[in-house]
Amino acid sequence: MLLAAWVGGFQQVGWITLTVLGVLTALSVVVDLLSTALGAQRVGASRLAIIGSIIGTLAGLLFLPIGILVGPFAGALIGEMLHGRELGQATKVGLATWMGLMLGVVLKVGLAFAMLAVFFVAWFH
Repeated sequence: MLLAAWVGGFQQVGWITLTVLGVLTALSVVVDLLSTALGAQRVGASRLAIIGSIIGTLAGLLFLPIGILVGPFAGALIGEMLHGRELGQATKVGLATWMGLMLGVVLKVGLAFAMLAVFFVAWFH
């Protein structure tokens, strides 16, 4: 969108619109991180599992597309195991983390459509 605005000489899409799009982009990253952490926290995850889910999410970004699905689960599972929980509880936390990730994906898709709407309104206005 920034490239399209630049190609158009910033005539249709100005800095205010680009700032709004930037804020929505930052919000999507925050949603991604928080959704996995809140999913883990909902089932009584330890602090290490929550930290692990966040680290797993960030590490998973390096191994797209599989990493983004496996990273939060693996991070929460490892964090729970380090906390001293049994495999069953750690797996439950890992799955809840993954469900939080899926909720985050849905929210991010909504944000992406909102960003497209803001861009097209600015472009065709």
